[in-house]
Amino acid sequence: MPQISVRGLEMPESPIRKLAPLAAAAKRRGIKVYHLNIGQPDLPTPQVALDAIRNIDRDILEYSPSQGNLSYREKLVSYYAKFNINVEPDDIIITCGGSEAVLFAFMSCLNPGDEIIVPEPAYANYMAFAISAGATIRTITTTIDEGFSLPKVEKFEELINERTRAILICNPNNPTGYLYTRREMHQIRDLVKKYDLYLFSDEVYREFIYTGSPYISACHLEGIEQNVVLIDSVSKRYSECGIRIGALITKNKEVRKAVMKFCQARLSPPLIGQIAAEASLDADQEYLRTVYDEYVERRKCLIDGLNRIPGVYSPIPMGAFYTVAKLPVDNSDDFCRWCLEEFNYEGETVMMSPASGFYTTPGTGINEVRIAYVLKKEDLIRALHVLRMALEAYPGRVEG
Repeated sequence: MPQISVRGLEMPESPIRKLAPLAAAAKRRGIKVYHLNIGQPDLPTPQVALDAIRNIDRDILEYSPSQGNLSYREKLVSYYAKFNINVEPDDIIITCGGSEAVLFAFMSCLNPGDEIIVPEPAYANYMAFAISAGATIRTITTTIDEGFSLPKVEKFEELINERTRAILICNPNNPTGYLYTRREMHQIRDLVKKYDLYLFSDEVYREFIYTGSPYISACHLEGIEQNVVLIDSVSKRYSECGIRIGALITKNKEVRKAVMKFCQARLSPPLIGQIAAEASLDADQEYLRTVYDEYVERRKCLIDGLNRIPGVYSPIPMGAFYTVAKLPVDNSDDFCRWCLEEFNYEGETVMMSPASGFYTTPGTGINEVRIAYVLKKEDLIRALHVLRMALEAYPGRVEG
């Protein structure tokens, strides 16, 4: 029998989706599953986007340009200007979701064997994209006990060698909800400048910041304009995960030229998705405010509820709509499986993402889970009660 590729063998399972078959089996048994595992918002997509799809007036659903529709890129310039991100349409390349933007950034900027420094815990698919590009992720660990703040510069420099090519951040962060401070962003800028590295900055959650601290984009950092590659997506901003529209933004013409070759090879980003995304830019401020306020309420509901459960601890996330929580269990992978396979409380259970899948350092995150607060408050309250009951019943519970 032919052998699977090394790349295929090394590709990690998604900690977000790998338990999906167990959830499906639980539902077939009649168990209600509260999905806290995935960042799929339940809030409505803007009506202007739905109307744009319903009212498409075309005889042919044609290929779009490889870099994306010009009309959409021109409107994005005005959107980014609201955040003091000053770009031109040619600086923007539309991609098939933020995932393709990350992958094409890696493929264009990294050689096989090159290394990327990434604070962990980190979005698990970064590892998958690095494997696809033949690159290696070197992680610098942040801890729940320190609120996931960045370590000192010396810890970064310990990892830098002749193969180091880039630093990758997600700000606000998935999975922790951490928001990098101005000091931390300047620390990263100085490292990028000193060692002439790329800075890949995933900023898809910029709308969801719950603190008075300013949003510091990588594009705000002076002196490294040619080093920055910004990753973006409409998936979470407008509850449009399914239209698969993202963006790669950079002032670096050589990077754009390389990225465009990959874009041409895959032909074009989704036409229908771009129509919806472009229309979404006309969503009124009331829509954005309502979505924001709802997440503020959900965050308070979840974090207060988690920290009231004996043995559970979650820091307060300052952005996105995730948190990483420490549980009184011996192994969160086993616990999450047990919740779906063996446990139910009054016919209900919870599905969470084991946090170990967001770390690459062995043994880290073993008693942590990532929770997405994308359910309405009534469901969050019920899910928290079910989680409390599960922890009380779990055979592998660890007393603090």
